[in-house]
Amino acid sequence: MDALDGMNAVLRNFKNIPCPQGDSCTTPNCQWKHTWETEPVVAKSKTTTPEEYTDEAGPKKRQRLDEAGRDRPNSRLNSEPGVTTATNSVSPPPLKRKAPAQLTKTPVKHSQPGAANTPSSSTPKTVTHTKGVTPLTATTRTPISAPASVNPSAAAQKTPKKAPRKPEPLNPRHLKSSPATHEFRYKALRMLHEQLVRLNAELKKDANDDEEKLVLNEQELIWLALDLEEHAAVDKPPIYSNIIKNRITSYKRMSVATWKEERLAEQKKEAAAASNMQAAKGPVLGPPRVVDTGLTLDQELAFLQLLITPIASLAAHKYVPVAPSEQAIEKARQAEADSKGWEQCDRCGTRFQVFPGRREEDGALAGGGPCNYHSGRKMRPQRTAVDAKDGHKHAEQWLCCQEEVGSSRGCTQAKTHVFKTTDPPRLALVMPYMETPPNPSAPTDRAVCFDCEMGYTVKGFELIRLTATSWPDGKVILDVLVQPVGEILDFNSRYSGVFPEDFANAPLYSPQYEESSPGSVPDQALKEGEVDEAPAVRRIPKIPETSPLQKVSSPLFARDLLFSLISPSTPLIGHAIENDLGAVRVIHPTVIDTVLLFPHSRGPLPMRNGLKMLMRQHLNRDIQVETAEQRGHDSAEDARAAGELVRFKVMTEWQRRKQLGWKVHGTSFLWPGWKGSLTEDFIEKPGANGQGNRAVVGKGMNGLNGGRD
Repeated sequence: MDALDGMNAVLRNFKNIPCPQGDSCTTPNCQWKHTWETEPVVAKSKTTTPEEYTDEAGPKKRQRLDEAGRDRPNSRLNSEPGVTTATNSVSPPPLKRKAPAQLTKTPVKHSQPGAANTPSSSTPKTVTHTKGVTPLTATTRTPISAPASVNPSAAAQKTPKKAPRKPEPLNPRHLKSSPATHEFRYKALRMLHEQLVRLNAELKKDANDDEEKLVLNEQELIWLALDLEEHAAVDKPPIYSNIIKNRITSYKRMSVATWKEERLAEQKKEAAAASNMQAAKGPVLGPPRVVDTGLTLDQELAFLQLLITPIASLAAHKYVPVAPSEQAIEKARQAEADSKGWEQCDRCGTRFQVFPGRREEDGALAGGGPCNYHSGRKMRPQRTAVDAKDGHKHAEQWLCCQEEVGSSRGCTQAKTHVFKTTDPPRLALVMPYMETPPNPSAPTDRAVCFDCEMGYTVKGFELIRLTATSWPDGKVILDVLVQPVGEILDFNSRYSGVFPEDFANAPLYSPQYEESSPGSVPDQALKEGEVDEAPAVRRIPKIPETSPLQKVSSPLFARDLLFSLISPSTPLIGHAIENDLGAVRVIHPTVIDTVLLFPHSRGPLPMRNGLKMLMRQHLNRDIQVETAEQRGHDSAEDARAAGELVRFKVMTEWQRRKQLGWKVHGTSFLWPGWKGSLTEDFIEKPGANGQGNRAVVGKGMNGLNGGRD
């Protein structure tokens, strides 16, 4: 112990000898004497805070008092904040100290301007720093509890700058749970960094003045490689090796032009974050478009006949013009029996088994465990002219999570697998197809828009909600929940908007009636066995305005309710209506599908536009927006939206035809240059030229465009 004390005494003597390296010394805790360790020279108006002169390596300085025992005005420990300017380089580097809580560039005004230690706003201040003190550059340190003499508004004018990023070596970051060995991660990181360096060097070689800002320095390249590797390791640890290999391969094949685009996109993203562009913005849509057809209600209904599309030629696109035969149904029944319940998951593609009526040993409805899947569809990023020139193709991505196809097994998990079939004979096994029956009592002063919501059961994709609205007023005339045939596996709530609690709280269907004129409502509106006391007055089902929705006992009952509202000649409007018709197993000859009215810009079926996109594009309206009150789709909203799009089509199509010389007479629309009188014979019989030189009351758009327009 005595030897140690002696050694410490010798080392303390070195503090009286100037350092051989002078002020350029960078040795931590150097034992020699340095100029910054001498008594600091305080300017005549210099004041500092106690924190500036507290060295973590040694005790605090003794507080100085005046003759009366009061704090000296220029004491380093009890002075007011002031403005300091570092004039000497800080050497050795400052010790580890935390920066002050607040920094501001605004000079501090003192309550006593005449005091000897009051700084002037125009006079530069100079102070020599002690060892371990972080230098200040024209900044004011504001204590946590500022004196009353400090201007509070000055400290709030500026916010502290973001601390610079700490340099890092090219070594994988430590993770609590590593998805691979350190050796593998290190090797992958090195290979990824090599490709980034290559692309950056090639960009720097031919970069112009504007492109110089896209070039990364050595440390930025390391940060980028570390970020990419850590993202793959943390977000998708089960498939980390696949993701990192794909990432390295993509950069290896990437051209300089593509790398330049990627860097530009990243810079725009950073600029947006820096300028607070991520804050809430106003609506991007303009005011909702007003639809004014210039026609009366009867004329709109008559013109609607011109928009009807025959579906007989669309059987290849899931439209069912004819019910499947008994032989086809029997064949489907045999195939289903041979499969013994084995199906392919509609979401993840896994083979699993369903158990209608539940499995005896455990009561399960399906096997195969939970389902991991992507809820969005596949998409391929748009190919630019540079990509086409370089032959570069972007990999397909999932719209839900923007992950590359094949790099993830799924971003969403469900409790069970589900399946779906669109084969008409197999659908007929669950519920037979039926053509719309004649209904003389169906109203003729309206069309009907309808939409169905489906859920997954042990029988496939079944109807669980049916909604119908009148056209063009959009009034709801039917809206019920439907108990499916099979046991429910998944309500598909994200899209159907139907949740388990909706079924649990739904009362059984009990129709209410309202009176109407004779012949405008069907006899089916009466309850079974009920006697119509006043044949001159019919009663139609009345939709209750209060929730929850009522529930019917079967899809057959729901279809009968729909049949009570329509006849074969009633225009049935919907979006992708083949799905809705298949859900209720209805074959209807008079359909208007907005998918067919507004074809996709990239070609005919199976390419199609979404209902939400069509509403935004043509009517400047947003639908299917999830809120706290509404989750998932609302079939009533979708049905009305399809009807509004059809009315918009009536407006634009009639405007186009008027420019071509079409005229309207009553509820008849006349060819340009027609000759003759509006008699039944003239309307029904074609003209002598074989082109149908007659008044047109509706033969479908395909027949209407046969050479006249």
